[in-house]
Amino acid sequence: MSGKEILELALKLKPEERFSVIEALLKSLDTPDASLDELWAVEAEKRLHAYRAGKLSGVSYEEV
Repeated sequence: MSGKEILELALKLKPEERFSVIEALLKSLDTPDASLDELWAVEAEKRLHAYRAGKLSGVSYEEV
């Protein structure tokens, strides 16, 4: 079944049922992605090492 067909069926549901479908879909998108967390951890380590080595400067809280 295609996404278009699913949408057509969903639009025929009662408003409460559509809300439940929307809520479930949104919740499924909120699931953390462990691979992205790992990528950001690696990037944070690189930036920290660059900062400590003097290759990267910081920005003050006021400037941000």
